[in-house]
Amino acid sequence: MTTSLLMPPRLTAPDGSPRRVGVELEFADLDAPSAARLVRDLYGGEIAMENPHRCRVRGSRLGDFAVELDMRSAHPPKTDGEPGALDAFLEKLRPLWGSIGSLVMPFEIAAPPVPFERLPELEALVDGLRERGAAGTGASPLFAFGLHFNPEVAATDADYVVDHLKAFLVLAPWLRAQIRIDPTRRITGFIAAFPVEYAAKVVDPAYRPDMDTLVADYLAANPTRNRELDLFPLFAHLDPETLFATIRDPHVRPRPTFHYRLPNARIGEPGWSLAQDWNRWVAVEELAADRGRLDALGAAFRDYAARRKLDDWASEAGQRLAG
Repeated sequence: MTTSLLMPPRLTAPDGSPRRVGVELEFADLDAPSAARLVRDLYGGEIAMENPHRCRVRGSRLGDFAVELDMRSAHPPKTDGEPGALDAFLEKLRPLWGSIGSLVMPFEIAAPPVPFERLPELEALVDGLRERGAAGTGASPLFAFGLHFNPEVAATDADYVVDHLKAFLVLAPWLRAQIRIDPTRRITGFIAAFPVEYAAKVVDPAYRPDMDTLVADYLAANPTRNRELDLFPLFAHLDPETLFATIRDPHVRPRPTFHYRLPNARIGEPGWSLAQDWNRWVAVEELAADRGRLDALGAAFRDYAARRKLDDWASEAGQRLAG
């Protein structure tokens, strides 16, 4: 049974163009050249092999894809000039490091940003990976793999951003229950929940900060990009001076997107698709667009948090969404 992809309430970016979403998908048991060939076969384009563990597919009908082992030491660094003797020796070891690392580290396909209505075209990629034997999170206790959505924002004012942060925090316990987080992800801590005290502060209906205060409060409570909803890329786009004065992380790239970091990529499971997790994100955007409902749920969340009953809140939030 195919799950239809839902659309959020706002479909245009600040410049009036259709909103787009980037997708990052992690997997194992299929190397970068094989995955790149799958991308080419599905969407066209030309393969450019940068090293045994990193390929590009350029000029596909959706744009340019990147396929690589998610392990920095397996790839040559970007440097100027000729490498020294030691550097040259280390470069010869990179393919070996990558081959060893691929036993536990994921390969990742980063799809180009596509308009929301074209997101269903990426479902063929999930099916193709499964058919070619790619493994997802559940295939091994060592596989802490994820799926990331990067939906472009519809606006850049503080109210819009805080509404979506509030909505996510209110729904996060329900989202985690629906996603069925793999134990490997819980142990590794790659994608951590927001501190309860911070969540309770933000969902308070009275919390209406300007952008400077929003960013400062976020960084004070979350000095890490390892959050379920990582706002570092968006804040790097909106307020780079404040962010980079506090955070030094080469992985943070300015982007006008929410970085929704899902803890599972269940590629090997029949029936798993992008639609299920995407539709849960749409529930976040729908709640963010309804101020009255958002404030009511925020006040209820605070009450549950004060009574240390957020496990119960997951069920309550689901019932209120369905009601």
